Amino acid sequence: MSRPTVRRATGKNRPSPETFDKPGLETRRVATKLLAAVVDAHASLDGLTDPAHGQPNFRALDARDRSLVRAILMSALRHRSTIEALLSRRLERPLPANARALSHALHVAAAQILFLDVPDSAAVDLAVTQAKSDPRLARFSGLVNGVLRNLIRVKARALPAALAQTREAPDWFAERLEAAYGAEKTAAILAMHRLEPPVDFTVRQDPQRWAEALGGIVLPTGTVRIAKLEAGVDTLPGFEEGAWWVQDAAASLPAKLLGDIAGARVADLCAAPGGKTAQLIHAGADVTAVDLSKSRLKRLAENLKRLRLESQIVESDIRKYKPETPFDAVLIDAPCSSTGTVRRHPDVPWSKTPEDIEKLAALQRALLDHAVTLVRPGGRIVFSNCSLDPIEGEAMLNAFLTETSKVSLEPINPDELPGISTFVTPQGFLRTTPADGFGETPLAQGLDGFFAARLIREP
Repeated sequence: MSRPTVRRATGKNRPSPETFDKPGLETRRVATKLLAAVVDAHASLDGLTDPAHGQPNFRALDARDRSLVRAILMSALRHRSTIEALLSRRLERPLPANARALSHALHVAAAQILFLDVPDSAAVDLAVTQAKSDPRLARFSGLVNGVLRNLIRVKARALPAALAQTREAPDWFAERLEAAYGAEKTAAILAMHRLEPPVDFTVRQDPQRWAEALGGIVLPTGTVRIAKLEAGVDTLPGFEEGAWWVQDAAASLPAKLLGDIAGARVADLCAAPGGKTAQLIHAGADVTAVDLSKSRLKRLAENLKRLRLESQIVESDIRKYKPETPFDAVLIDAPCSSTGTVRRHPDVPWSKTPEDIEKLAALQRALLDHAVTLVRPGGRIVFSNCSLDPIEGEAMLNAFLTETSKVSLEPINPDELPGISTFVTPQGFLRTTPADGFGETPLAQGLDGFFAARLIREP
């Protein structure tokens, strides 16, 4: 197979400045910049693309181009290992270590060619123009053209082969999964990470009615699930009247583990954006929602307003929060590495590190230590997070139980909630992964990875 070589754009071959104003070019530049921020600087994709506080070049784009940037980045990150393998095979030698911008530009173009409904010619043309317009990349414009055109010629046969031979995760991430779940389940988890997740709704009443209205199914836990959104959430029936809220089926389970809380005083710690707060209020509790982030609490308040639900809202570092009287129950959905949500956030394996996981586990332990002091003797504490790593789940909880006499484990009963029996561990913890699901139908498969444990405050 002939491989592309580097040619300089000089003299008559150098494009005029007007060429650098092509429609769509700035969108690709922004996508490349944001991909670099995720992979090289470990920035959060959600933070970079936040409409109000995200990266300035992204916010300057119109809504349609912002959506395209998101689509490009989701595909580039979801299939990063496969794209890297296919690009590497088109090169005579590896790219130099200082050519990170070139690598990111190639990934952005390849994501469009391989996984998005973008004309191949447009993807190549814009990538070449982007290279020529960037002093760091101009000398590689011929390579960009040759590599991408070669990729187009072979993608029909090369893409399936590459998908079969790669797994979409950095080595450290896959190795930690294998240590926790074994090779077979790790392969199933990583296979699910390649798929866009369905959309789940927690409904206030009559799940079957809303499944029919939204075009979905009812899961055993009562969650309504649809395959995908065809339009914005705010255009769906039931949005304006607050009949439901978007919440993964696994994320809805921790609040249910508190049992009958009608009339009880309950603290929802790390509460924003409010899905679990809404569950607790809907179950009849008098809820105090606590979070450190003012902006996230603003979003929680807006969500509760739409749902016509009310809660006490407190902006505080949980480690310093001291209510006047203890609560009957506490739910703490702690900050974590979010490795259970890779289907929704494919930047996570590339933006997090093993050191991040260790630091977050230490933070979770500190938060749990204080959360126990907020509940009355005999009251329940449910601890949860959306990490797949046992260091943030089983290992942290077992160490906590060994080192404290303030609480005892109240094992979760496999039969206490419909559909959860396969998610309850022998020790009585709750553990879900993306490889788990309900029944055999494809739409019922896949959950966010979640860990939860239920504790009782000793007298």
